[in-house]
Amino acid sequence: MSQRTPVVDLPTSVGYRLKEAASALRSAMEDVLRPLGMSVTHYACLELLAQRPGLSNSDLARGTFVTRQTMNVLLQKLERDGEISRPDTPASGKVLPATITDRGRTALSSASTAVRSVEDRMLDGLDDGDRDEALRLLGAMIRSLRG
Repeated sequence: MSQRTPVVDLPTSVGYRLKEAASALRSAMEDVLRPLGMSVTHYACLELLAQRPGLSNSDLARGTFVTRQTMNVLLQKLERDGEISRPDTPASGKVLPATITDRGRTALSSASTAVRSVEDRMLDGLDDGDRDEALRLLGAMIRSLRG
């Protein structure tokens, strides 16, 4: 049997390397968030609500890259734990906009510090120009795929 040449050379595949970086980032974030009783999705949900109060379940699911069903389960937990609040009845349609509470902001503060330390570690060794270029290139890739 002869060996076939691989279709994708993983070490030089940008897509593969992006996935590898995303996996390493998520793992490092989970490591610092776990002692705080949070997951990456929990943290991202609180961060989104702190920056954009009143987002719906669907908005939060899209922003945290999970399904609506997964987000609904998380929102129920966060509401039970007092980190978010939602109205008892929708103002219109079926949407129950979520708002972060003071308790949620306190939890988010510690989590943001932990996540920032991971991002700082990830970017260690890159100067400001490299960081700006990385953001520019990632933005261009995203636009190309969504275009």
